[in-house]
Amino acid sequence: TLSGVFDERARRKEMAAVAPSRPDDLPDVEVRWEDQQQINEFGRLNTRLHEIRDDLKDFKEKIEHLEDAATELMMGGDTVRLHLGAAFIECSEEAATEYCEKKTERLSERMKSLEEEETAVLERQKELKKVLYGRFGRAINLEE
Repeated sequence: TLSGVFDERARRKEMAAVAPSRPDDLPDVEVRWEDQQQINEFGRLNTRLHEIRDDLKDFKEKIEHLEDAATELMMGGDTVRLHLGAAFIECSEEAATEYCEKKTERLSERMKSLEEEETAVLERQKELKKVLYGRFGRAINLEE
């Protein structure tokens, strides 16, 4: 019957999806304790890399906001209200501008530090990839 043919085709597709087409495509390499430590280190570095990039993005946005605020201060009056935490403090335009400049400077220094850390993380990941891909070939995936 026609339904029997479709059932057989569906069963074959299902079996093909479950069973690998060529099991000898990937080398059978034993994972040593040292290998596992390197794989774990790569994973930790990858997590830290994402944290660094998120922090860099946040700092860039904060710096842009501070620069916008400094620009607005140049066009403002003599006294302004500075928002600190949950309070507004009335101060001179000069004091508010100085506050924005110092805050921008501190954020820029922190960004520079994070960028250096990002470079170090990427270098170490590159070293680990070289070692692990050399040992495991295509049997391991160290990409995002």
